[in-house]
Amino acid sequence: MTGRLKKGLVQVYTGDGKGKTTAAIGLAVRAVGRDLKVYMGQFMKSGDYGEQITLKKMKDNIHIEQFGSGRFQFEKEPPQEEVDEAEKGIQKIKKMMISGEYDLVIADEICVAHHFGLLDLDKILHLIDERPEKVELVLTGRKAPEELIERADLVTEMKEVKHPYKEGVEARVGIEK
Repeated sequence: MTGRLKKGLVQVYTGDGKGKTTAAIGLAVRAVGRDLKVYMGQFMKSGDYGEQITLKKMKDNIHIEQFGSGRFQFEKEPPQEEVDEAEKGIQKIKKMMISGEYDLVIADEICVAHHFGLLDLDKILHLIDERPEKVELVLTGRKAPEELIERADLVTEMKEVKHPYKEGVEARVGIEK
């Protein structure tokens, strides 16, 4: 049963720099260290990202799911199957958030899902409205809309200063994926 937090807040990790999901996972690991229960729903991801492999090893305290095929190529009009997966994701996140089972709920890449037309902003704002008082809600992803930033209690913007990808270094297993 949740409720170990006296008061939960809404956090947003956004910006064009690396580290939004990593920061959310760091918070999840800290929460587990204090016997809190964590649910993480990832939008637009599929497969065995390093964080998913690691967090599944903490399955007694962290539950992680992915919503999307991982193949979406940011077309002008998103495929209906990706829209359906995003809808499934936000509904599942809402269900887990209000279940009383989790103290920390993370909606990873939800801002990107909104940016590419998979989710309406109203659904994300409604998620904030439905948040129980003792649940911490973390929303991540580039391009966080201004309305979301205004509603959050804490906003962190990751800024890219330098990245090896621009020099042709692909994402490395265990570091970026």
